Amino acid sequence: MATIPLPAYGQVKAFIKSHISAGSWRPGDPVPSEAALMLQFGVSRMTVNRALRELVGEGLVTRIQGSGSFVAELHRISSTLSIRDIHEEVLERGHTHTVQLLLAQAEKAGAALARSLGLRSGARVFHTTLVHLENGVPIQYEDRYVNPAAAPNYLDTDFSQTTPTYHLLKEAPLTEASYSIEACMPSADEARHLQIATGEACLVMVRRTVSGAHIASLARLLYPGTRYSFAGNFQA
Repeated sequence: MATIPLPAYGQVKAFIKSHISAGSWRPGDPVPSEAALMLQFGVSRMTVNRALRELVGEGLVTRIQGSGSFVAELHRISSTLSIRDIHEEVLERGHTHTVQLLLAQAEKAGAALARSLGLRSGARVFHTTLVHLENGVPIQYEDRYVNPAAAPNYLDTDFSQTTPTYHLLKEAPLTEASYSIEACMPSADEARHLQIATGEACLVMVRRTVSGAHIASLARLLYPGTRYSFAGNFQA
């Protein structure tokens, strides 16, 4: 099978990531300047900027206004990578991930939702609802609102091929996130889609993500308690 060449920005990313993964560039070390990368790869500033933005979104690089780009400290990498694409999680377990798309549309935000997304009441937002399945068994009910200013192409995405989380990490690189986790009972509709009894306890995570100047998304992620648990590993 022929190898598909990396796009120009991907080549810049791969170069920087290879030095970080090899340990030749340590946390806190400077990354070559945009001008140096433009000259080395013969590409535009826009191309270099995209590569650096995506590396920031992946938690590998930190950009400081007026100072340049630096390899991220370990605690920054750990915290950023804690938000993961459920598709990747399922594949790592050697299982098959599929999606049922229930809703994908533009709506007007009510007052409470608008406040959560930093928008005016009645502003246009994107709304998706999906069920994620592992080997055909529902493991997550995802109800998500997205700020169009952060991800204008969100509703054009084929969510059978790309998850909302993956799309947002790519198009609206994460700079901040907050979340809460608590136990709850599912609604009748949620229980039906998760194929559980309405009396079965679930875990619900409410997560808000920020990308640069915009609050990018607000997601409510519901997991059947008997099928899912949360675990974390933090490194200082």
